[in-house]
Amino acid sequence: MTITITGGIIAAIGTIGPGVGIGLIGAKAVEAMGRNPDASGKVIPIMIVSMGFAEALAIYSLVFAFLK
Repeated sequence: MTITITGGIIAAIGTIGPGVGIGLIGAKAVEAMGRNPDASGKVIPIMIVSMGFAEALAIYSLVFAFLK
């Protein structure tokens, strides 16, 4: 299985969005916990699930790049 230049470009572009999304999710979660430390028990599980969904998009683009 070889990766062509097209596959590399697909993988690179496909990871930009999830990377930014994960950064924003983490920043807003830390901001929410800073404003209300008592809510950290509710914020952390939602943050982890949201990061998982964002990371799944990066994995899909990587698989598509391999299939290309």
